[in-house]
Amino acid sequence: MKKQSRLVTLFVLALLALVLSISAAFASAAPQPVNFGQDANKMQWYLVNYGKNDDGHFACTRKYYTNPEEKKKTIDLIVEKFAIDQETASGLYFTEYGYVYSADGKDFAVTYVNHYDMVGNVIKSTEYDAAGREFIKMSKEMIPFKAHPYAIGKLPAKKAASRKK
Repeated sequence: MKKQSRLVTLFVLALLALVLSISAAFASAAPQPVNFGQDANKMQWYLVNYGKNDDGHFACTRKYYTNPEEKKKTIDLIVEKFAIDQETASGLYFTEYGYVYSADGKDFAVTYVNHYDMVGNVIKSTEYDAAGREFIKMSKEMIPFKAHPYAIGKLPAKKAASRKK
């Protein structure tokens, strides 16, 4: 009886180890958000997804409205351009942008722009199909330029931690 009990215990432990290793592999496969810091308008940017799909290499970034003046401009634009009521638009918390890159990696096109409130509800969503996309030449100051190395799988080297003496 003790031998069977030990075998069952070993089997359960082995199964648990297998489940944990598989879940860790799936967790590490998902891209981790990357903080790109603030842009020239003092808006906070994060890279939230990237890789390759049917359209080619892609990246998704989020802009958080940390500058009240820029937030107001965007709210006013949403109200005016898309006829969203002021109360709904005023809930704006972040905007998510989807990008796709040209094969040579020099240009990008926006695939979607989604505006969200604080709890993740969509305020306004705009998608651009392949025919409606306009490719733009990238420059080093652009967020799509910063996201491109991640999209093509060439992650920037991690900065070494500074040593304290």
